Amino acid sequence: MRLALVVNPVASAVTARTRVVIQKALAADHELKIFETSRRHHATRLAHQLQRGGVEVIIAFGGDGTVNEVANGLVHTGTALAPIPGGSTNVFARAIGYPNDAVEATGLILESLERGSIMSAALGSANGRAFVFHVGIGFDAAVVDRVERRGPLKRYAGQAWFAWSAVRAWVSPEIRAIRFSVRADDGRTLDRAQIAVALNVNPYTFLGNQPFDLAPEVNLATPLSVVALRSIGVAHLVPAAILSLRSRTGLPNRAGMVHWPEVYGVTLWSDQAFPFQIDGEPHDPVTTLRLEHMANALRVVVPTD
Repeated sequence: MRLALVVNPVASAVTARTRVVIQKALAADHELKIFETSRRHHATRLAHQLQRGGVEVIIAFGGDGTVNEVANGLVHTGTALAPIPGGSTNVFARAIGYPNDAVEATGLILESLERGSIMSAALGSANGRAFVFHVGIGFDAAVVDRVERRGPLKRYAGQAWFAWSAVRAWVSPEIRAIRFSVRADDGRTLDRAQIAVALNVNPYTFLGNQPFDLAPEVNLATPLSVVALRSIGVAHLVPAAILSLRSRTGLPNRAGMVHWPEVYGVTLWSDQAFPFQIDGEPHDPVTTLRLEHMANALRVVVPTD
């Protein structure tokens, strides 16, 4: 099989030794090409070129940003994506069943390829850009933006830096002033929200090995799920965090908190620009954000049972 390994050399868990082991394993029984990314959106361009050149599977070795970029180069093509966890959290790879160890994940990818375990998966789109696991809006995106501003701290401090960034964002008057409205195409509406997440897979993220289960019903074969909080005050945010760690059904629908499964399209808007992030990568604030479910948008190598 014709494979391509797209490597983000600056991803937090990508090392020279691990890379050599992975390359040897992939090349043992397959035709392998290897590419390094050097700038933002480079992986998207590489993926587009490689699928046009006849590569059958592109293996993204990096963080969730690298996986997102490769996916955006492969939407509605015959070339499949396989993720090797090389970042700090690796939400997508872990959410679909791969271990968080890059070498172990490589072995599982090879087993899946041998068995032909490739599925046609749904994606979401955010103002036209594909996402593989989630889009965060409002407070969530503000936290991600603070984390990404200090890349080296994210690499070495990990979850502690994320937690500190969340606290700093929570006490910021500018961030606490964020407001936007949410309306699904079927009429479900939240007139005011400070945080929302649209999920293509569950969990939302991981705290170490512990998943944050916002919407356990969503997977690569379903429409999107949307969760949102009217306020990021203690009375709403803290219970939501606890429930996402303890509940098997995710966040409930109750006062100040919504959980909408089976969302095919949703629009978020405000008079003031609000931040959003796609698969852990912050984007410029907008006043309108359109999210849509895209069925059968991407071929994905999934772990065998």
